[in-house]
Amino acid sequence: MPLTTLALGEKSRLRALLEHFSVIEDPREPWKVAHPLPEVLLLVVCGTIADCDDYDHIAAWGEVHLPFLRGMLPYYHGVPGGRWLTLLMNRIDPGLFSACFTAWVREMWPDRPDFVAIDGKTSRRSHDRGNGKAPLHLVSAFATTARLVLGQEAVADKSNEITAIPILVERLAANGGLKGATVTIDAIACNAIIAAAITAAGAHYLLAVKSNQPTLRTEIEDYFASAPAEVLDTVTDWDKGHGRIEERTVTISREADWLGGDRRFPGELRLPGVTTIIKVRSRTELKDRCRTDTRYYIASAVFTAQVAAEAVRGHWGIENRLHWVLDVVFGDDQARLRTGHGAKNMAVVRHFAINLVRAVADKKTIKLRRKVAGWDVTYLTAILGLQPR
Repeated sequence: MPLTTLALGEKSRLRALLEHFSVIEDPREPWKVAHPLPEVLLLVVCGTIADCDDYDHIAAWGEVHLPFLRGMLPYYHGVPGGRWLTLLMNRIDPGLFSACFTAWVREMWPDRPDFVAIDGKTSRRSHDRGNGKAPLHLVSAFATTARLVLGQEAVADKSNEITAIPILVERLAANGGLKGATVTIDAIACNAIIAAAITAAGAHYLLAVKSNQPTLRTEIEDYFASAPAEVLDTVTDWDKGHGRIEERTVTISREADWLGGDRRFPGELRLPGVTTIIKVRSRTELKDRCRTDTRYYIASAVFTAQVAAEAVRGHWGIENRLHWVLDVVFGDDQARLRTGHGAKNMAVVRHFAINLVRAVADKKTIKLRRKVAGWDVTYLTAILGLQPR
């Protein structure tokens, strides 16, 4: 199929992507630009989809597939080399790039998510010991039901996720983007600032309670130990696979007014709008042993035990459906980008690629889809949402 017969369509995923790329400011002097920024970004996204995990490989792929790229943008001067790609990606404003990503996702997948998991991940080889630079740590938002990356925010140096999460929530909440959703976060976010940011966005929170809130955890443990059965709702399910059998029992209570009242002592945690407290007890049978674990959560949504179980279990989808895919399929932990904004921007590019590759309706694994896209531009065309005329 000649690439000149490709049409961007009424509103293909690629056409929308190019429109959002156009708002990103090019940091170069206009008279020096041989490779316009949209061409660079399109090359990087296509190369990443096509199983290329560093800039040299992306540039080499682009040279071989230049006719394909020229079916979408001019590329009058061909494609830049790996070194130039590195320099250009290091200079793009990562905040604007992340905002571009979030806007593109919202346009292409306009349905509001029901459950949104927020969690952090470190790109382990992105550190620069010589300059005292810590590795990139990125907080991502993942729609667990739709299996879609919604946005991301880099954690600033000498900071932590608590400062990045409210910024990410605010970006996702623009124009009602989180209204009615339940946002699930691990224990680090169990504080009043983040809970207030989520409720202000018109969403509900589901926060884990762990050892970083020892008083609260102890009080919840004591409550479930003595609560009468008539105020509790319980559901049990089983999961079998990978050489184990797991039984999970989820118990909830909607007697949670005491968590939102006046503080009894300075610094006591009080959260806005708490309605449900949750206990999850899991018992896992392995080949040679049996282990048990009990976890606790607080939520502002009025859950049943069944919905609470789905929300808690769905949160861990961000680990095996996003973080595992980034590490094993996209080689995120092996990436060695260490200067400028390159690591942050390539993390966003991988999220572009994951959403596009995952949207394909076939039975191939994500890893195989990337391989086939690298071999067959017709398949890459389908991933980009292009249609032949």
